[in-house]
Amino acid sequence: MSPEAEGVPSVGPSLAGRRGGPTVLRIVLGTQLRRLREGRGISREEAGDSIRASHAKISRLELGRVAQKERDVADLLTLYGVLEPEERDGYLELARRAGTPGWWQQYSDVMPSWLETILGLEEAASVIRSYQVQFVPGLLQTPDYATAVTSLGTAQGSAREIQRKVELRLRRQKLVTRADAPQLWFVLDESVLRRPMGGRPAMRAQLKLLIKVSALPNVTVQVAPFDSGGPAAAGGPITILRFQEPDLPDIVYLEQLTSALYLDKRADVENYMQVMDRLCAAAEDNEDSLWHLERILASY
Repeated sequence: MSPEAEGVPSVGPSLAGRRGGPTVLRIVLGTQLRRLREGRGISREEAGDSIRASHAKISRLELGRVAQKERDVADLLTLYGVLEPEERDGYLELARRAGTPGWWQQYSDVMPSWLETILGLEEAASVIRSYQVQFVPGLLQTPDYATAVTSLGTAQGSAREIQRKVELRLRRQKLVTRADAPQLWFVLDESVLRRPMGGRPAMRAQLKLLIKVSALPNVTVQVAPFDSGGPAAAGGPITILRFQEPDLPDIVYLEQLTSALYLDKRADVENYMQVMDRLCAAAEDNEDSLWHLERILASY
């Protein structure tokens, strides 16, 4: 039975299938609640009062940063004049679905809160574009390479903790080859390929994997060589995610050692999109990038 037939508000084709994870459902529900509030001319402060919360909580609910409790959604719907039972049931069912834990919750013991959002967004994305200047992107790392990178970022962690984080990273990679995999477009600075994380044998295996995945129809790997010059101006790593769901804006993800930024304002996204376009234009094309990967592999 379709979501519409069940009384669930239309949330787009991506949410009816495999890409409808709880993170995305929270964002979609939050967007719909914001539209209802603004359509009634109700302030965040008034909305907060109706659920015994602050305007800051309303902001977090509308951004999908936290799960929306059914009771809070019901009270907000009443305030916004959504009284027809079938329509209310649709929103409440969406709230229930949004509260379902994602697969990554089994790693909550080693997963920082800021990482949960990107995992959910990756599951829902139709296109992921990424520029990396330090490491091979997590979606393409071998187990040995992932262990070396994770060990750097977990200086005080136990062997068990590092192992669990690597397991999480490898589980995350399943989206690369799933039936409805997103289009993946990676630009790698040459320094990423020259830095032998985990030792030379591990790096050889990593380069072989990059060569292998670059042949997949949904994966593009470009190398930005040292002499291209331009990419250095981009600074740190950049990831941009696009979605089929109309209630989800393009999102820029900027990861740091112990935190991350998520940007969805149009001006910010357009700026980073232009930067990404310039990076892709400055990097080598597919054929030259493959040759570059093979040449670096031979040097190991």
